Amino acid sequence: MDMKRDYYEDVQFFTSGVVLFWFVMLILFLLAYPLMVKNYHVYVANYIAINIIVATGLNLLVGYTGQISLGHAGFFAIGSYGTIILMTKAGFPFLLALPAAALIAALFGFLLGLPSLRLEGPYLAIATLGFGLTITQVIGRLDLFGGREGLHAPDLTIGSWHLDTDVEFYYLLMTLTVLLIAAARNIVRTRVGRAFIAIRDADLAAETMGVNLVFYKTLSFAVSAFYAGMAGGLYAFVLRFIEPEIFTLMMSIMFLAMVVVGGLGSIMGAIAGAGLLSWLDLQLRNILEIPYLGTWLETLSKSWFSITGVSNIQFIVFGLIMVLIMLFEPLGIYGVWIRIKKYWRTWPF
Repeated sequence: MDMKRDYYEDVQFFTSGVVLFWFVMLILFLLAYPLMVKNYHVYVANYIAINIIVATGLNLLVGYTGQISLGHAGFFAIGSYGTIILMTKAGFPFLLALPAAALIAALFGFLLGLPSLRLEGPYLAIATLGFGLTITQVIGRLDLFGGREGLHAPDLTIGSWHLDTDVEFYYLLMTLTVLLIAAARNIVRTRVGRAFIAIRDADLAAETMGVNLVFYKTLSFAVSAFYAGMAGGLYAFVLRFIEPEIFTLMMSIMFLAMVVVGGLGSIMGAIAGAGLLSWLDLQLRNILEIPYLGTWLETLSKSWFSITGVSNIQFIVFGLIMVLIMLFEPLGIYGVWIRIKKYWRTWPF
């Protein structure tokens, strides 16, 4: 019988030889991936990895603590602009500017977490939505942030290493992604994570048991904002140019959709949801180029709608996916994975 003797066993990375084997296989695959695919697919992997970081942090807030946020595009923007400004205006090196900008985003997350002490459900959603919209408007009106013209990312160097291509940036990004996922996994298995889950399940009961609601609710917002800030700083070097119009309400909704589709309260679910919706987002942007389907949609749009509406078809697909998941599998992709594991463990009975 496998018995746990102390809480430190919860934070062990490799609980068995099987887990260690598959982790090594994953690392080897990530190392070899740029050598096996075209440059565009490396860009896709970078885009997916950034969204995985955001979804992982947002899942700590929504899935584990039960606090909703529709303003994560604001934290994402703070990380992007903060990293570039600290590098260009303050002369910070990249490895210092990135976490510093993420800490600034975490500070804003802490401040935004204060209303969560009195607001819940749709009221908290509206408060976070207002924050996200405000950040975008402020950035677009200050010359420090380039106004509506945006900012160009500087050359990225780490010591003598010049990251000029998507492949070189890929290895840095994947390293940070693995580390941040590992940190999130350990957070939810420690005392902090157990406090988050207790607040999600019953905040009054948690407070009665000694959980400090003020500290842990604001902490969950700060940690989630830190992850979004880290992802935003990295995103600036994927695009090489940022402007306020990028960080829209739809971006915040997309981040939340990734968590819901993947599975609330699951690190693996956040990874799966971010991977699926990020890939669909990129593929559906060029939906008119898909053989047969693109021609049919163009004809349909010319007959009944506006041709400009076809470019936003991905949001219809995302909405349909979310509706179907809520109807048939509320636990998301992670719930499907649980069903598959149970089936094969009991097969053929």
